[in-house]
Amino acid sequence: MTKTPYILVTAGPTHEPIDPVRYIANRSSGKQGFAIAGALAALGARVTLVAGPVTLATPPGVDRIDVETAREMADAVEAALPADAAVLVAAVADWRVESMPQKIKKGAGTPVLHLVENPDILAGLARSPRRPRLLIGFAAETERVIEHATAKRARKAVDWIVANDVSGDVMGGADNAVHIVTGSGVESWARMPKDEVAKALAERILATLAGRG
Repeated sequence: MTKTPYILVTAGPTHEPIDPVRYIANRSSGKQGFAIAGALAALGARVTLVAGPVTLATPPGVDRIDVETAREMADAVEAALPADAAVLVAAVADWRVESMPQKIKKGAGTPVLHLVENPDILAGLARSPRRPRLLIGFAAETERVIEHATAKRARKAVDWIVANDVSGDVMGGADNAVHIVTGSGVESWARMPKDEVAKALAERILATLAGRG
């Protein structure tokens, strides 16, 4: 009997608290990551989805873990291992704030926010002794997309980088155009609905795990 592949997916933004009522975030909707998790499950994979704070419905057949901050996401990813593949789609905040215990009030001058670097979940997973045999990261770029994605793949030591240009309406939108950067080169896909991107990517992931990619 063929073993059912187990795949870990992350999706959405993270929220990094400034004080009890404010936070740093980004515009990631989580739609692409959720679509990928759903497509993998529909093709028969066992999927754990670690989701940042979004309001999307859980795709059928997917086990979901909700988190808020980058550190919570890093912990959830570690707890979900080992996995055959990991697809890290989430737009994780690079920095967090040394959070204030009370709400910052106006009138005391402009507050100074002290930033602390968050854990690099993708690079950490690449170095882990429990590294998935297929590790895929995403790169949301606004310029020189393929150049930056190629450099990121080498820097993070991952197998694939899925890159896209987010200078338009991609974040929160229904469509996406991606470039798949691998050790063999770059494959550019035409703009299509995010569900179709997810299905094509899921098929390629499972084919690779089965030795057909």
